[in-house]
Amino acid sequence: MKKQVAFCMSTLALALACSPASSQEVFKVGLLTTLSGPGAAIGQEIRDGFELGLNHSGGKFGGVDVTLAVLDDQQKPMEGRQAVDRLVKRDKVDVITGIAFSNVLLPVMPTIMGSDTVYISANTGPAEYAGEHCNPNFFSVSWQNEDIPAAMGKYVTDQAHKKVYLIAPNYPGGRESIEGFKRLFKGEIADEVYVKVGQMDYAAELAQMRASGADAVFFFLPGGMGVSFIKQLINSGLSTQMAVYTPGFSADQDTIGAIGESMKGMANAAQWSPDLDNPANKRFVAEFEKTYGRLPSMYASQGYDAALLLDGALKSDPKAATDREALRKALRSAPFESVRGAFAFNNNQYPVQTYYMREVAPNDKGQMSNKIVSTVFEQFQDHFAPQCKMEKS
Repeated sequence: MKKQVAFCMSTLALALACSPASSQEVFKVGLLTTLSGPGAAIGQEIRDGFELGLNHSGGKFGGVDVTLAVLDDQQKPMEGRQAVDRLVKRDKVDVITGIAFSNVLLPVMPTIMGSDTVYISANTGPAEYAGEHCNPNFFSVSWQNEDIPAAMGKYVTDQAHKKVYLIAPNYPGGRESIEGFKRLFKGEIADEVYVKVGQMDYAAELAQMRASGADAVFFFLPGGMGVSFIKQLINSGLSTQMAVYTPGFSADQDTIGAIGESMKGMANAAQWSPDLDNPANKRFVAEFEKTYGRLPSMYASQGYDAALLLDGALKSDPKAATDREALRKALRSAPFESVRGAFAFNNNQYPVQTYYMREVAPNDKGQMSNKIVSTVFEQFQDHFAPQCKMEKS
């Protein structure tokens, strides 16, 4: 991808220093995400989507030159803290985005919020910032962590399953995903199992699942964890003995690419799909594949929308590039064409949006991907928004 002079990036733990071509006004963005380890595919998707969005904005947001520093948190809270300190204290960025996992996000948020830096989440949306402790500097262009699992809970109930086995990683995002599913699932929980973050061997859990009497399994295992689980689930034969359900996090393009046709027919929910029929999404999918040689994931779509949101905000108010309060106000109502279609922030600055049921299937080019099969929720508002005391713009 060709980049503007003022647009620079780094890989792994260090960001390269770069300077704009002139002394004109510059908007500074820090993109901190997971670029190494089992969750690296997620961070790479967010980064690539954001960079494509910046490229589509001409390397500028609202006509203002952008410097972009990309850092790797390695999915480790300590690495995240060090990176945030650098972005806030040394680089003095205007916005931070990109953190993929809540176990990294939550420990660094006090520093980000305490410095009056705006954070735009392109992935994890923890309950801590959705309800009573919502913050004017926290925006999510993705979802609240419970939303997509809640859509799955409703769908699995509608399929008349009576007993479901639940499995997720033992960290905030995993626990919230299970809570979201249980919030709208009306049947019996056969077992609720939490595994270590990064676990790759599921022999013990598969044996428990087989003995549980469950007629379905709901799992949330991100990145490489999900790839390993699905492969072992298929090899065990259990995928033919019980229905398999997951949020879009664990059945997206990064996972499909690692597993292939064996995932055909897997039901999953999301707020986005590559076959959504709107001009912004068609351009995004085509240009992403052309640029990176692969189909985009939900994570990439969220990174892309984060960039377009910033471009829309700075276009709507030139003062937003230098005035923090003007930036927050502009973000709340920024005009931009989201790849998911209709988009608006709720009073807690989490999205109000539609959620779809998807199914892994070949697209019209024969590539394994996701396609929409039904709509689960329209204009859905997360469970915690009523607890937030901020007023809706």
